[in-house]
Parts: sequence; structure tokens; C-alpha cells
Amino acid sequence: MNIKKLTGQDAAAYRELRLEALLTNPDAFITTYEQEKQRPNPIESTAERLDSSQAITVGAFEGPQLIGVATLIQGSHPKYLHKASIVGVYVTAAHRRSGTAKLLIEEMIKEAASLEIELIQIAVVTDNKPAVRLYEKAGFKIFGTEHHAIKLQDRYLDEYWMEYFISSPGS
Repeated sequence: MNIKKLTGQDAAAYRELRLEALLTNPDAFITTYEQEKQRPNPIESTAERLDSSQAITVGAFEGPQLIGVATLIQGSHPKYLHKASIVGVYVTAAHRRSGTAKLLIEEMIKEAASLEIELIQIAVVTDNKPAVRLYEKAGFKIFGTEHHAIKLQDRYLDEYWMEYFISSPGS
């Protein structure tokens, strides 16, 4: 397995995996499959996002196949530059429980440290027990619960807010 930063050249593979994620695990993401399918110029806009300095997306490859992704978004306000969020974590069903997600999260922590980020936050649906366990094993701690964080047609989903300090607070 190979972990690397994605660029615009990976846009088609990223989009294909993103559509799979939205279709197979719709409760884990805010964007819906239908919204993503209707995106104008999808490959071009995806390539722009992957090449942007606003976020870092890493991918896990098994040979030439993209099998997992995660994105790190640093705060843009000067008072938020010390923190970042991890979003869009997904691993194909066939590669779950293989350590792929763990490697992606470890890479996100390394990328954040290289940017002198001190705090990483992540929001995860409370029902997504495997993801919660993954983040806890990586050192993230739950610091709050947002009730009714996501509204679906027939129900609400709560989210845990989790944090990981790269350096100790106040240092």
C-alpha cells in the first residue's frame, strides 16, 4: 500500500471514490450522492480543490487503485491557523479493517505537524462506532456532542466532536 498527497492529476480517481463513499455510506457525509453527481465540471473542480493550498488530501493506493482518502483543512482566520479539521475520510469496504484508515489518519497528523498545527478536530456521527474507535485509538478524545447535527428527511444524526493535540495546550 502507498500513501501519497493527491493532486489534480488524481481528480478522476478521487471523484470515483467520492461517489462510492456517498452512495454506500450516506450518513457519514454532509454532501449527498445526488448533489455530487450534479456538480458542474466535476473533474475540473475536483482537480482545482486537490491542487489548492487550502487543504491537503491524501490517498491510499493498492497498486494503481485509490482505496482510501482523507482531507486536512487548516483554519483560514489568523486566530485559527493553529488548528485544522479532518474531513472526508473514506476507505472502500473491501479494504476496511486492513489498517488503511489508521495510516491515513497518521499521515494527516504528520501533515498537520509539518504545518505547525497544534490541534486537529474531527466531527463523526455518533452511530459510526468503527470510526469513533479508529479516532480514539489514534489519540483523539471526544470533547462534545452536537445533538441533531445533521437533519435527514426522516431523522436526525448526532455528532461527536473529537480533538487531538499535536502539542500540549498553552505550549
